[in-house]
Amino acid sequence: MSLSTMLSTMSAGMLKTCGIFALTLIGSLPLGMIVALLRKSRFFLIRFIVYVYISVIRGTPLMLQLLVWYFGPYYLFGWSIRGWRFPALIIGFVVNYAAYFAEIYRGGIESIPVGQHEAAEVLGYSKTQTFLRIILPQVVKRIMPAVTNEVITLVKDTSLAFTLAYQEVFSLAKQISASQTSFMPFVIAGVFYFAANYVVAFAMERIEKALDYYR
Repeated sequence: MSLSTMLSTMSAGMLKTCGIFALTLIGSLPLGMIVALLRKSRFFLIRFIVYVYISVIRGTPLMLQLLVWYFGPYYLFGWSIRGWRFPALIIGFVVNYAAYFAEIYRGGIESIPVGQHEAAEVLGYSKTQTFLRIILPQVVKRIMPAVTNEVITLVKDTSLAFTLAYQEVFSLAKQISASQTSFMPFVIAGVFYFAANYVVAFAMERIEKALDYYR
């Protein structure tokens, strides 16, 4: 296989990697906020269920979670898993990263002084208005470094899609390397991941600078 053919094939795989990355962020960022708010619910049962969910997700490997999401419907209910590979992959990533984002959000929310809630109440703000107009803007600013780290980690974690034999860039690198007995596919994959992380880091840095007015 020529270098140009290798690059073309792996570029197609990188597009699939970007798809996993984008869909995971779209799903996990808002879901993480919902989980974080449920984590602070006044109802013990809800707090307990969310606590167990976060503990299980953080305490088990993402690779294992992907396998459970993919094979679980078949072994538990006898359902066909034909066409289920990509949905299982996205669900696994979203559910996993939502748990981590939830803890980041919760830490940011709890870092806001209680006095700000009290002041907003005195001014006649409802709890929803207080959260959206006063608390959330400050939380977003404070959690950006931690969110950036998770997003960069996500770029690299997309390589775990090979667990379900999904043809993203890392899976293709392994296949081409084995068939061509060449290390070059891994070098190309490394360059792709580095470039993607550079773009992500640059974009997140620009967002952080744009939020400087919250200081």
